[in-house]
Amino acid sequence: MKEFLDIFLHINDHLSEFTKQHGTLVYLFVFTIIFCETGLVVTPFLPGDSLLFAIGAVSADPDSGLNLWMAATVITIAAILGDTANYWIGRKFGHWVVMKFPKIIKPEHLDKTHDFFNKHGGKTIIMARFIPIIRTFAPFVAGSGAMNFQRFMAYNILGAFLWVILLLPAGYFFGSIPIVKEHFELVVIGIVFISALPVMIEVLKAKFSKPHQ
Repeated sequence: MKEFLDIFLHINDHLSEFTKQHGTLVYLFVFTIIFCETGLVVTPFLPGDSLLFAIGAVSADPDSGLNLWMAATVITIAAILGDTANYWIGRKFGHWVVMKFPKIIKPEHLDKTHDFFNKHGGKTIIMARFIPIIRTFAPFVAGSGAMNFQRFMAYNILGAFLWVILLLPAGYFFGSIPIVKEHFELVVIGIVFISALPVMIEVLKAKFSKPHQ
């Protein structure tokens, strides 16, 4: 757990080191992480937003060997395929997966995702791209709820493009600023906090809007 936390908080350093040691294999590594984070409901703990920001930051260094455009292409494809796989897992095996992994697929995560769908409809697929946990569960819930596949794919593709073109350039332009590089762990925490803010707001609104007994 401690090692995972260190990798998560200093993901830019580890990503840079991996690229220098393994070259183009970094793209396979990134593809795998993004695909699993978006495509498997049992891996919502994997980095998403912070990984994209770190990739942008590392690619800003011309000596890193990490190409921004190649990374953007790989991430976009992985994100689209991940959501698509997650949709069909939910469509075909939704109930079985929930029963099989009750400790990992927590009911409250599903409930929050259902609430987002009830409030925002299909736009949840786009919005979920920027929200940890919800990002992993939204396509699963869309599939288990039998959302029209063509409609889902339209939101899926648009959401993936928006996610990549917003977060990668943010890392590229801001990640190389000295104060950001020196305190990257705080930036990662900030990204997670901001990403999770919509969920926290919804939870608080739901809590305080309940009528007093």
